[in-house]
Amino acid sequence: MKVINIKEKFSLFNDHWNPKIIGELNGQHVKLAKLKGEFVWHKHDNEDELFYVVKGELQIAFRDKIQTIHENEFIIVPRGVEHKPIANDEVCVLLFEPCSTINTGDTRNDFTKENLESI
Repeated sequence: MKVINIKEKFSLFNDHWNPKIIGELNGQHVKLAKLKGEFVWHKHDNEDELFYVVKGELQIAFRDKIQTIHENEFIIVPRGVEHKPIANDEVCVLLFEPCSTINTGDTRNDFTKENLESI
């Protein structure tokens, strides 16, 4: 058991779209990521995803709308729902999702990260 300082953990990296693991519980990863620009359309067939915005403003495009998530807000994207995160400026997010979750879901491309770094 140890206390995790989220601000300190964010100071350890600068890359975008490359989640870092900061904790694990009950088969779930707690991850931090910095996002900037547009991600790819994808879905997760078996996992829900929680995006908590620590800093900035995140937009998540769905096929029928765009949802904006502000600082200190979160959204849960249910499994099977196609989505595309968009960060016009840098956004810092905390992600909570099953350990089996691949960041690009059913899509494989240059954004895909399968072996995440723990910090």
